[in-house]
Amino acid sequence: MASHESKWWLGQPLWQTVVNSGKIAATYFWPGSEVKKGSWTCDDDKYCKHYNGSVSFEDRVDTVLDYFDLDLDDIPVFMTLYFEDPDHQGHQVGPDDDEVTQAVARIDGIIGRLIHGLDKRGVFEDVSIIMVGDHGMVGTCDQKLIFLDDLASWVEIKSNWVHSYSPLLAIWPPSDSNYSLVDVVAKMNEGLSSGKVENGNKLKVFLKEDLPKRLHYADSDRIPPIIGLVHEGYKVEQKRTRKKECGGAHGYDNEFFSMRTIFIGHGPQFERGKKIPSFENVEIYNLITSILNIKGAPNNGSDSFPQSVLLPKA
Repeated sequence: MASHESKWWLGQPLWQTVVNSGKIAATYFWPGSEVKKGSWTCDDDKYCKHYNGSVSFEDRVDTVLDYFDLDLDDIPVFMTLYFEDPDHQGHQVGPDDDEVTQAVARIDGIIGRLIHGLDKRGVFEDVSIIMVGDHGMVGTCDQKLIFLDDLASWVEIKSNWVHSYSPLLAIWPPSDSNYSLVDVVAKMNEGLSSGKVENGNKLKVFLKEDLPKRLHYADSDRIPPIIGLVHEGYKVEQKRTRKKECGGAHGYDNEFFSMRTIFIGHGPQFERGKKIPSFENVEIYNLITSILNIKGAPNNGSDSFPQSVLLPKA
């Protein structure tokens, strides 16, 4: 994630799709927006802001509102706004802490600032606004731990094999290890199910090709060959320490309700007050290209989804 080399960023982001269609896009902080891909160069600070966490939420909103004061031909048809909260507080104190409630209230006020600014300019009812989170959050505490060193009687999992511990355990043994990948998975699961490993029943280990197909987490060569699915709220660590902490995490199996997030749409193509069933975030790409009436890149969303959400086109 620290690299802005385009080879690491696959797929076509919405801002590139918009520019490809001959229209103007603007990004005010969005993961990946600083990556140069195809027709998107992010060279113009006017329409592409490089991330700076010290910029206040108010300034971010006001900058986007200023776009609506430009000459008509210079107003972007697509704009992003990104806020770190309440994710920031959730990681530190967990999702149920008062700090998160206060952060949500602040974001509510920031969105109110955006709406007021659009209304003041007489365009609020003409602008489509989509508000999303990228994930949910679940509380984690140190009494919910699984230690890889506890598996030593079955198989020694060395720290340099582990690419990530939580919320997804990812292991890549070197080719010269004494175990085959199949053996590592079998011995880990044997130990975890033995009843002799603390919280062992909260972790299940797979060869990546054996993961549930609904996760779509097997085909890339970037994915380590051994993946452990951790029960929500639990953490995997290498060895026991004396630290005691509680916080929040995301990235567990998206089947857990706690990993879900919000979707709110407002604008001339959204029916007021309508509620829609839960859906996967990959659907949002086609929804936005449909609103903008532009051709999107091939993607994993469904062509029919926008019609299930938006009002029929006149």
